[in-house]
Amino acid sequence: MKRRPFLLATLAAPFAARAHHGWSSFDQDRPLFLQGRVVSVKWQNPHAELVVELPADYKVPADVAGRAVPTQSATVDGKALLARAQAPARKDRRWEVELAPLTRLEAWKVAPVQAGATVGVLGYTFQDEKGEAILRAEYLYVDGKAYGLRSSPA
Repeated sequence: MKRRPFLLATLAAPFAARAHHGWSSFDQDRPLFLQGRVVSVKWQNPHAELVVELPADYKVPADVAGRAVPTQSATVDGKALLARAQAPARKDRRWEVELAPLTRLEAWKVAPVQAGATVGVLGYTFQDEKGEAILRAEYLYVDGKAYGLRSSPA
């Protein structure tokens, strides 16, 4: 192995790991539900991203526990997650929402979300809500449809 590519890869690794993190960084024992207006969209890999702005004094909508649960290949107890869903404790109005990779969004037939749309998202943020206001999406609710984002449709 040549030294230069190895050295560059070694130096870049910490930045790549920070830029893309797995599920283990997120508190999967505390599902959050965000519903608000999409401010900006990045429809690209490694995963699509939305910035969602919550209304002032945001509270979880009363109908969340009864929302549809999409059938997906991953074993996720969606009804239990929705029943436990809560609003974030932190007061950030804008949240970055990490969706799935584009191939998975295409499998679900999710049309690119547009700025100005209202969406609901069930997902997870970092342990103790530390760090940036980022939510990793489990379910996406847009235009009256529910999409599971951890796996392909069943």
